[in-house]
Amino acid sequence: MINPLSSAVFEDRETALSGFEETVVLVDEQDREIGRMPKMQAHQSGTLHRALSVVVFDPQGRMLLQRRALDKYHSPGLWTNACCSHPRPGEAPDEAARRRCREELGLHLEVRFVFSFLYRAVFDNGLIEHELDHVFVAQSDALPWPEPAEVAEVCWVGRDELVDWMKSEPHAFTAWFRILMVQHADMLYP
Repeated sequence: MINPLSSAVFEDRETALSGFEETVVLVDEQDREIGRMPKMQAHQSGTLHRALSVVVFDPQGRMLLQRRALDKYHSPGLWTNACCSHPRPGEAPDEAARRRCREELGLHLEVRFVFSFLYRAVFDNGLIEHELDHVFVAQSDALPWPEPAEVAEVCWVGRDELVDWMKSEPHAFTAWFRILMVQHADMLYP
């Protein structure tokens, strides 16, 4: 059904695996910064923080999906949009979106902000995603070079095929991506 592109090592990893403890920006529901917290602590406590999602389309309108690396601390091995992450303190969400697309996929993209949404999801391992997610779209026909520590594989998929896949295997996808596609798909597609 889906033909994933093979993973390749992304040589220019910048700070993707530099070993420092990531800090997330805590926000209120209007996206006003109210503090900072180590990322893992925020996911253990379920504290609302700023996040980002990038949805990438090719010129034919197919969406780029990634399957999260199998050793990710939550949602390992699940399919999701091209890139998901958190802005660093002092980093604008669009800057973070471009940085993470380079780090995770080896893609240098111009991103366009579309909307934000709030969600909360509790995972089997007890971690909680409580995020104000800033959603960006981009277009590219470049071949991704996934960072194996972040991305197990990638594929391009058409809208109808994706809808059918999500109906037949909803638990193969991340919680936030299911929300994006069920509640906001019309805002995403070109």
